[in-house]
Amino acid sequence: MNKRKVGSRHEEQAAAFLEKQGLKILEHNFFRRGGEIDLVAKDGKYLVFVEVKYRATTTSGEAAAAVDFKKQRRISRAAQFYLLRYGYGEPPCRFDVVAIDGDEIQWIRNAFDYCG
Repeated sequence: MNKRKVGSRHEEQAAAFLEKQGLKILEHNFFRRGGEIDLVAKDGKYLVFVEVKYRATTTSGEAAAAVDFKKQRRISRAAQFYLLRYGYGEPPCRFDVVAIDGDEIQWIRNAFDYCG
């Protein structure tokens, strides 16, 4: 199975997990040149931008550790574009990470701040 298919499968898994936690998934794979947001969701009053990371094993590090500053900056820029594109203004937002290591799912709320 290629990496894109593996990634899509785990993004769907993360979306289902978040929906069970009460979030409403608004969009999958929002793309703009220079960045992508895996999931955009609504959690109460918050608009949530979610990065999904998967690692089959932790031999090369845990999935959450792969969301480094460079990745955070790309996600932040894509989120800014998303807000402008859909006319959201400045709603309360947060950046979450769903890290999947093997069969274990970890949801990290407020994983990082906006990196403009």
